Amino acid sequence: MKFLKNLGLVLLTVLILVGWVLMPWWGAVALAGLLAAWMLLFRTGAQARSVASVGISTLTQRLGSSAVIVVGIAGVVGVLVALLAMAEGYSRTQRNAGSLDTAIVLRGASANEVSSSLSREDLVQIEQAPGIAKNAKGEPIVSAETVVAANLPVRGSKTRDEGSAQVRGISEAAFAVRPNARIVEGRTFQPGLRELIVGKGAVRQFEGLQVGATLKLGNQPWTVVGIFASGDAMESELWADAKVVNDAYKRGSGRNSATVKLEKPEAIEAFSAALEANPQLKVKASTTLAFFSKQGEQMAKVLRIIGITVGAIMAVGAVFGALNTMFAAVASRAREIATLRAIGFRGLPVVVAVMLETTLLALLGGLIGGAVAWLLFNGFEASTMSAGSVGKLSFNLAVSPGLLWEGIKWALAIGFVGGLFPAVRAASLPVTTALREA
Repeated sequence: MKFLKNLGLVLLTVLILVGWVLMPWWGAVALAGLLAAWMLLFRTGAQARSVASVGISTLTQRLGSSAVIVVGIAGVVGVLVALLAMAEGYSRTQRNAGSLDTAIVLRGASANEVSSSLSREDLVQIEQAPGIAKNAKGEPIVSAETVVAANLPVRGSKTRDEGSAQVRGISEAAFAVRPNARIVEGRTFQPGLRELIVGKGAVRQFEGLQVGATLKLGNQPWTVVGIFASGDAMESELWADAKVVNDAYKRGSGRNSATVKLEKPEAIEAFSAALEANPQLKVKASTTLAFFSKQGEQMAKVLRIIGITVGAIMAVGAVFGALNTMFAAVASRAREIATLRAIGFRGLPVVVAVMLETTLLALLGGLIGGAVAWLLFNGFEASTMSAGSVGKLSFNLAVSPGLLWEGIKWALAIGFVGGLFPAVRAASLPVTTALREA
């Protein structure tokens, strides 16, 4: 019978935790409001409030044991939020590279630009598709681009290690399809010359990319003439004239992709349908927002899995710490709890009161852990191999309000589990036994 009771309690705990994980912030606020109303309006709620106030008032006398819960949960939340901030920052950097009013065209079966190839004839057909915006000369705004890899010395490496950088050959329309890109130092390259402009992210990652520097690409010397900023994944790239890049890497007249400016976001449907209906083409088109969001999905998923796994392992330790602390706290108050039950206090108020005490400590730990993660890691610069690309991607960790809420939910879940079993034991222990143990 006792086994079945414990099993039922475990199953109930699992169901509550699943519901809690899926609950949005407004659901938690509503739940807290209902709890407050119960404690104010009902007799059993008033009993829980009375017991909880006594327990909370004695926290200062148990600073050492209380700190175990707070510090343990703060560590879990801090590490969890920091790791998830990597996934958030990576995804955000990728998404920022796209928009709804631009589209990218690739070879039909290609998952990324590197594996795609478009012939000169393909590009002519693409430029004639409906839905493309025109410039002041009445020309379609299309940037046919080549993507290649270059090995460059990693900044700060004492052993002169090299990393893969992405070099993008662009056309004059590249800045028109990416209006957020702007030159912040030096000038843009001159068409037909072996000149480069480099992103701010690439400058942070690799040595020798300052304005005026010379480096070898495709066994030919190139000069860095400018640095650009875009606030997205493009900042990790090196840009040059597409024709010169093709000549240096012997790519002929073809390109890897074509990025177009749409007349309006809704034009993507007509544009894509026209390309698919053209028997001379075997290409696919999507908005750049959809394309770059998909490029970051896999890496972001891996980072989230790592973060949740590490957080779960640490959470187990925090739960045991909370259990030990709360069992000790309940044991020290066994006489008090038994007396309250003897004079008419029911078991539910005792359970709620003990769990409120643990929840308060868990909330404090979650707030501290989230604050530390935000102060230390929000905006922190990092880099990784870009999934589906040929170069390293520079990005900033992003501690968003959503991640902070997720950390708070984890903290409260740990507090719930850590306080539930001691609370149930305190409420279910026979009064005579509790008085004898005390």
